[in-house]
Amino acid sequence: MLGMEIAILSDQGGRPYNEDACGHWHSDRHLCCVLADGAGGHGGGDVASRLAVETLLNAFADHPTTDGEALSGLVWQTNATLLGHRSSDKRLRDMHTTVVCLVIDFVDRMAHWSHVGDSRLYWFRDGRLRDRTLDHSLVQSLINAGVLTPEQARGHPRRSELQSALGTRPEDLQVGASGGSVEVQAGDAFLLCSDGLWEFVGDEVMEDALGHAGSPSDWLEALEHEVREATRSRASHDNFSAVAVWLVEPDEGDEPAYGEGF
Repeated sequence: MLGMEIAILSDQGGRPYNEDACGHWHSDRHLCCVLADGAGGHGGGDVASRLAVETLLNAFADHPTTDGEALSGLVWQTNATLLGHRSSDKRLRDMHTTVVCLVIDFVDRMAHWSHVGDSRLYWFRDGRLRDRTLDHSLVQSLINAGVLTPEQARGHPRRSELQSALGTRPEDLQVGASGGSVEVQAGDAFLLCSDGLWEFVGDEVMEDALGHAGSPSDWLEALEHEVREATRSRASHDNFSAVAVWLVEPDEGDEPAYGEGF
């Protein structure tokens, strides 16, 4: 049975308020982490992101999933909840949010995930990036077509244009999933983050910071420093949030360190 350490970062950046939200739920067997990046007029963005996190965590707690496809079903249910709130409150009619969700089964040593939009999940093993989610965005479609490289996309003027987000009509919603569960092991690290963080922190920088960090909190502090340095001369920049999860053998340390939830 695996153990874990977890840390959470969420900062309003250069914006008047924070439209990101993140949180986690855990039992003796499962961990479920969710991060969302909201948008919408009249304060709808922060409502959308918090509603997505709370709804998805509660849905998982009621019905823990065993693979990415089942988790995607909970994401679809969460989308329906957001649509219901949009139709019942005119102030929220434009709200939507990205979402990324990670589930770890400590007993079977398995993980799966699902996402919508451009909030990402990164999976590291032996200090190197093993896998990450692909955005539902215009620039990702251009990368897929060979028109842009990932580095060119990072600074593209339309990099924030999404092709899917929660709060979208079901016929237009795209939900990504890991498919079946993947085997995980002690030493693996996961990072869930909004685009306000990954826009300024490349994959190699994430790896380097991970290699020098003594804890998930240290890792997030290093990534936060990178964002602040990169945005020092900017009048405004996006909210940025992240959830870091390290998997450990149960006897490797003290009680797991849990960051604050939503």
